Amino acid sequence: MASKKPGSKSGPAEASDDKVLTTGDLSLIADIGGTNARFAIVTADGKIIKARTLACADYRDPAHAAQSYLEGAGLPQPREACFAFACPTHEDRIRMTNNGWDFSRARTKEQLGLQRLEIINDFMALALSLPHLPASSLRQIGGVRQVGKLPVGVVGPGTGLGVSGLIPHKGGWLPLDSEGGHASLAVSGRRETSILLHLEHHYGRVSAERVLSGPGLQALYQSISLLDGKAPQELAPAEIVARATADDDEACREALEIFCALLGSFAGDFALTLGARGGIYIGGGIIPQLGEVFTASDFRKRFEDKGRLSSYVAAIPCYVITADYPALTGAAAYLQHS
Repeated sequence: MASKKPGSKSGPAEASDDKVLTTGDLSLIADIGGTNARFAIVTADGKIIKARTLACADYRDPAHAAQSYLEGAGLPQPREACFAFACPTHEDRIRMTNNGWDFSRARTKEQLGLQRLEIINDFMALALSLPHLPASSLRQIGGVRQVGKLPVGVVGPGTGLGVSGLIPHKGGWLPLDSEGGHASLAVSGRRETSILLHLEHHYGRVSAERVLSGPGLQALYQSISLLDGKAPQELAPAEIVARATADDDEACREALEIFCALLGSFAGDFALTLGARGGIYIGGGIIPQLGEVFTASDFRKRFEDKGRLSSYVAAIPCYVITADYPALTGAAAYLQHS
């Protein structure tokens, strides 16, 4: 699915010259999740430059964060922007699912002095980046690389669980604006059922995002520890991954194994639902960091374990996205083509 992309490599590239940028040259783009807000500039010739990551907790709203970014980069006020948020974005009032930001898109446009402000879902932006990603920024796991335009899906655990896709449409692609990460979680076997019942006691309904996310990995580890009669430690997701890969903590190891397996089941279900014969792409902040640990996990086994439709799913390739800041590329593409 690789082709030419806005920007130069697998992520935003710094401009190669020191030309003075003016307001008319600039578009502001952002990928804003539950933890971090990544900003960059798109120049008039389509280059993505001056990427910077800010902590959402340091700012009261996206306008405040954007103003800090522009001032820190010494940039003039842009005329247009596209912000990709990890939450529903179809109304004027936007409430972030995994942080405290609650704001108005109209007010944000006014605060930033923009002539145009587009706000889209972050995984819709990630989906829009897929046609522009070079093959070198994709690591295939199973299946057969497809030729031609077929529906594709994208999923990714991070602070939450993002879901989107692309459908071939009139010679281009139609992105899906989805909140599929909040679909109910499906488990398999006694151990996973015991963990699900434990989580239901705590949360009530257990969505896929409750488990397939950074906080979800913590919840898995805590549930496994308690079910085994052990007191869980206060571990960050990165610490759980580190202990699991070092194989020096049984609960961490099992938590990561089940995490990868459940993600495989979820991604396989999504592939069936969408008819994503072009592939399932995996992004987010967790899986690309796992490397061969993820490849060797039960992800692909569970992805293909679909009973009478196993042969259908077995042909569908999965790709781990290793590009830096791909959603920024998608936000730039949305500004250009919407």
